[in-house]
Amino acid sequence: MPLHPDRYFSPDPAQRAVARQLYQDVRALPLVCPHGHVEPLLFSNPDYRFGSPVDLLIIPDHYVFRMLYSRGIALESLGIPTLDGTPVEGDPRRIWQTFAEHFDLFRGTPTGIWLADTLETVFGIRDRLDSANAQAIYDHIAAALEQPELRPRALYDRFRIEVLCTTDAASDTLEHHQTIREQWNARILPTFRPDGVVNLDSEGWRAEIDRLSHVSGLHIHNYATFIQALEDRRAFFKRMGAVATDHGAPTAHTEPLRDGAAERIFQRALHGETNPEDVIRFTGHMLIEMARMSVEDGLVMQLHVGSHRNHNPAVYRRFGRDKGADIPLATEFTHSLKPLLDAHGNDTRLTLIVFTLDESAYSRELAPLAGHYPALRLGPPWWFHDSLNGMRRYFEGVMETAGIHNTAGFNDDTRAFLSIPARHDVWRRASCDWLAGLVVRHIIDEADAAAMARACAYDLAKATYRL
Repeated sequence: MPLHPDRYFSPDPAQRAVARQLYQDVRALPLVCPHGHVEPLLFSNPDYRFGSPVDLLIIPDHYVFRMLYSRGIALESLGIPTLDGTPVEGDPRRIWQTFAEHFDLFRGTPTGIWLADTLETVFGIRDRLDSANAQAIYDHIAAALEQPELRPRALYDRFRIEVLCTTDAASDTLEHHQTIREQWNARILPTFRPDGVVNLDSEGWRAEIDRLSHVSGLHIHNYATFIQALEDRRAFFKRMGAVATDHGAPTAHTEPLRDGAAERIFQRALHGETNPEDVIRFTGHMLIEMARMSVEDGLVMQLHVGSHRNHNPAVYRRFGRDKGADIPLATEFTHSLKPLLDAHGNDTRLTLIVFTLDESAYSRELAPLAGHYPALRLGPPWWFHDSLNGMRRYFEGVMETAGIHNTAGFNDDTRAFLSIPARHDVWRRASCDWLAGLVVRHIIDEADAAAMARACAYDLAKATYRL
């Protein structure tokens, strides 16, 4: 079924007409992608191939297979690799058939929207995927993936991407980024994510500390050398073009550790004696330290809060992390962020962008906080709320109090490279429709709306991330 030109716009004729005009003015603006999880490997090899349609659209996309799993479809039958290497379905055509037979599960969901957009705009497929046409559509996609115009570098240009930021561990050598810089004139920038060494309960924490020691050239044996290594790596990332850091935490808790407490906790961690209280306190302390480092080196700081990771232990044990079992948590910000904001919230050299999975905090806490502290910005709807309805709730809950210029515009935050244009298009249409509603209610005029639409689509992300 072809994509409708008025999709996501209001059924009210007056609002729809204004939304159409606003959207026409921003639809072709370049895509600014300041935060995401596309692997730089895709772009370091000019002949990189995505593999089969299943390798491209199903196996790496937890949005897809979590829905199928929720309806009793085994992850093994979808080809999801197991940690112990035990066999899973290896025939991509059978996996694709299973996917097609259950494609109706995605009706009305963000995943359904992104998939429909990708199938039509990237592959020219306008028919609805089902069990009858599954193999024909598989053949069509497989043939297209063999063409040079479906290589990642070609798609980067086709999608009109101006800049794309990846997310990289503190110990990453950034070898793929180095190759990209040497071979290709494109702005693909790393982002410094130190969760693997900052969060003491991270999988393989001690091994990651050893890797950090190796790449930094410092023997990390105490808290002081740990901080020195992190500062060294941030400087390296910045030389490689990084503009931001990224930090994930279950809560927004921040806490300065004094009188040697950080050293004592770090030493317990080195000796394998970490306890749950240590984990919470050390992460809270390190968030303040990371804000201090951002004041000094100018890297924008992103904080993603409120996910209970790997909620399903059976799936985690068999398949590992990032398998669709992460669940939102209720989160408090006003008290939790106060120690960090007391230290750095009034410093205009810091830009701290906060993302949450707890929508109830938007109007209650985050919009008022972002509407006051010069250092604070509110990130766009994240993860479960990166949807048409999530965006509408965000606009209604945030903008009256914070205003658009205390928000960070849009980022796609995806591993699924081909879905990037679709995600930006949903945001642009949703923001234009919201602004059109303000116009028809005579809250703003059309000139204001046009400027705000451009800001939401393009300017805010560039300005917030200093791109």
